[in-house]
Parts: sequence; structure tokens; C-alpha cells
Amino acid sequence: MTTATATGVIPWPCRVTARWEDTADTVTLELDPAGEGLPEFGPGQFAMLTAYGIGEVPISVSGSRGTRLIHTIRAVGAVTRALCAAAPGDLIGVRGPFGTGWDVGAAAGHDVLVVAGGIGLAPLRPVVERLLADRRSFGHVAVLAGARRPGDLLYPGDLRRWAAHARVEVIVDRAAPGWRGRVGLVTELIPAAGVDAGRAVAYVCGPETMMRATARALLERGVPAQRVWLSLERAMRCGAGWCGHCQLGPLLICRDGPVVGCPVAEPLLNVREL
Repeated sequence: MTTATATGVIPWPCRVTARWEDTADTVTLELDPAGEGLPEFGPGQFAMLTAYGIGEVPISVSGSRGTRLIHTIRAVGAVTRALCAAAPGDLIGVRGPFGTGWDVGAAAGHDVLVVAGGIGLAPLRPVVERLLADRRSFGHVAVLAGARRPGDLLYPGDLRRWAAHARVEVIVDRAAPGWRGRVGLVTELIPAAGVDAGRAVAYVCGPETMMRATARALLERGVPAQRVWLSLERAMRCGAGWCGHCQLGPLLICRDGPVVGCPVAEPLLNVREL
């Protein structure tokens, strides 16, 4: 297999080797590429996943185990519902890797702030894993995760594991019986994150309103705009910049994103019509 095949128009068949139910509407799949496998995916990049006979959708990589890819998928439409229903042994088509990724290496020597809203924690999971795998290369590391309800929080086991090596704070929009944690917006966690704003690098992913508010809060605290990175989302169809369906102002998100620096992203997110 050539890279052109994986990133072109023909999905590469991958077998589901494991499946986890994360929340009521979110599933994580581990995929094993048949044959020669796929090119390596970097943190923040995405694949076009095919549910054969139904369609394909862009899904960020949320981890890897050797050559196996891990994707966390929320069921919001026909294709994602079919992917979430896949069982071990089923085949799923994969094209990729596509898009820009998180440049974790550029954060070496800096404090690092990871801010996630909802399923936005999935594309950031490989960032946290890479930070903790080379913990001595970074300063203070803080992971701030928000969700609508306690039952919507992703990776509770990972959050507990990360807390042994980084500062981890969790908050929800609405509490539930038995919830003893914070209630509010994820931006409320930033002041107590413990990072030195002037030397911090921030990685942000979540709903657009959350990212807009988070970017503003980070800039107000003194985090340099050029060290704030956001992952944008639009309805991508081809994954390679051919169809123009994911245009956001001057950007084609599948080609120029999804990871974009704040100086580029923030003015675009502030224009509602885009």
C-alpha cells in the first residue's frame, strides 16, 4: 500500500479489535489496519472513517497502540451511529492521515495548559499522553476538562491516571445526584491552573463558543496569542481540500487545519456568519 492510497479516495480496510462505551452516545474503537497498515498519525490529525454502505465522516485520532488507531466517536448522525455500533471483528474503512496536528515538541521548556470541552478531550488525549511520556521536558502541566453533565465526561480512568503527573481539574455545566465536583464553565478553571501565563503553551479543543471564550480568557491572563492553539471543526467531506465544503473564511479546515494558531482562528470564530 502507498500513502497515496490511504490519503486518496480509497478507504483502507481496518478491523475493529476492541470497543468501549464511554458515555450514553460515545464509543471508542481500536482499529487494526489490514495488510501493510497506514501511515503514522500525529496528535491532532484526523482520519476519514467509512461505515461501508452508509458513508464516511472525519474523526480525530484519540490514541494509538503500535500500528493500531484509536478513535472516539459520538453518535450524532447515520454514519457515526453505524460506526458506534461496530463490533469487534467488523471492518471500517480509513483514509488518512489528514490535516495539521498539535506541535507538542514546540512546548518543550514551557508550562502547558490543555483545555477541553466535551468530546474535545478526544483529540487532546494524545497530547496529554505525549506530555506525560516525556514529563521532564515540560514545565507545569495542567489539564482542564469540561462537560455538560458528569455522565458526559470522557476517559475518567485516564483523568485519574494523569492526575498523578499533572494538575487535572474537571467541571460540568450541570450537576447530577452524587456529583461533588465543580459546576460551571471550563474557563473558570484557568485562574487556578497553576501555569505561568507568560511562558505557557495552550492547546484548546471543544465547541466553538467554548474555544472562543477560552482563547479570550487565556489572552487576558497573558498567554501569548502565538502560543495558543485551537482545533477547528467544520463539515468535512473529502479530507483533502478538494471539495471546499469545510471552508472557514480563507481556510479549508481539512487542509489548513484542524489545528490553527489563535491569531488565525480567533477572528474567524468571532464572525458568526462563518
